[in-house]
Amino acid sequence: MLRPVYRVPHPLAGDKVQLTIFDRAAIDTYVPMVLAYLAPAPSNEALKEGLLRAIALYPHLLGRFAVDGHGRRFLHLNNEGVLVIEADVPADLADVLATGGMTTDVAGFYPTVPEESVGAALLQVKLSRYRCGGLLLGVICHHHIADGMAASTFYAAWATAVREGKGFSVPSPFLDRAATAVPRSTPKPVFDHRSIEFRGSSISQSHALVPMDKIKNIAVHFPVEFIAELKSRVDAPCSTFQCLLAHVWKKITSARGLNPQEFTQVRVGVNCRGRASPPVPMDFFGNMVLWAFPRLQVRDVLGLSYGCVVGAIRDAVARIDDEYIQSYVDFGGVADANGEQLAATSSFGAMLCPDIEAESWLGFRFHQLDFGTGQPSAFLPPGLPVEGLMVFVPSRSAKGSVDLFMAIAEDHVTAFNKICYSLDLLPSRM
Repeated sequence: MLRPVYRVPHPLAGDKVQLTIFDRAAIDTYVPMVLAYLAPAPSNEALKEGLLRAIALYPHLLGRFAVDGHGRRFLHLNNEGVLVIEADVPADLADVLATGGMTTDVAGFYPTVPEESVGAALLQVKLSRYRCGGLLLGVICHHHIADGMAASTFYAAWATAVREGKGFSVPSPFLDRAATAVPRSTPKPVFDHRSIEFRGSSISQSHALVPMDKIKNIAVHFPVEFIAELKSRVDAPCSTFQCLLAHVWKKITSARGLNPQEFTQVRVGVNCRGRASPPVPMDFFGNMVLWAFPRLQVRDVLGLSYGCVVGAIRDAVARIDDEYIQSYVDFGGVADANGEQLAATSSFGAMLCPDIEAESWLGFRFHQLDFGTGQPSAFLPPGLPVEGLMVFVPSRSAKGSVDLFMAIAEDHVTAFNKICYSLDLLPSRM
């Protein structure tokens, strides 16, 4: 258990920090990440020393969850430390990567996720050193502490600290969680957030739970040439994420064989830092993500042009504006005043069909983390526990290409794989 030694106590040392309404909307679990570094890889000592330098600026990662007298979880900034596990593996890393591919089971490459997060280390690291000198770096970080953007900022600081050594210097992140979720003096939630962001809604109740072995994880590589051709079909400026999401929404909807009259929707993560009023600094360390829900009939997802489907996605994202964010914060203020317990909608083993959930990691650059010996040779995704959940990440194989990792019902895998690269509009089944 590593703890930084502060020359003077951190300004937040000892604080008991309430989780914000954004923190509580995140799924209550640890988020794993595994990166592979072929020899010569950074040494364990360099990684640990850099970790201590970087994490000194992030006291939330060194704290522990606790429960107050009302049964509500809070974060105690007690500097209990980060757990680091070191393992020696009698094998060559290149052989492991060659046999595993992008869909290998990586559960043994990161620390075991604690069954109970209260009292457990919120950031845990596993350094698996192979006999060839290669390294698998496995990390788990609790989602109630950081969203993807916040986590990527910390990992980048860690990499910088290893490269620069004692000369390490990066700006301190913005840490004032309370400032990101300030209700109005008279809270006025105007949207039905209990039925949108939290469990118990009509959205989440429609999703069945299935055995985890019925959910298969697959990987799809989209070359840069494919993405360029796809964007040319949209007939309007669009992001890589938007055009790929429209494409995959079409293909998974077709593979599922849904009724044309049925509705299908996408849960799309939206970074609210720059959308709030006043804006929250982009280096805020915490959670500040809400979700947009583009929704169409199956017949329209399949029959409309790429441009129309991208437009539906773009319009839904645009509705997550400062008015919606303030309404959400006000809802959190009312819930806190009433002592209400709130739980995120996502559950392990959930079957989202006919819906999907899409996360973009295209801006996080995990695949570029350089600890002094170069960028990782591979990004190994963890198993996704929710059917219909998908994550888009930059590919290590070619600049501008994208890898998609997704969880799909085993009955739909074959049909999806047959059409996932088809750019023809599917025939209407109206």
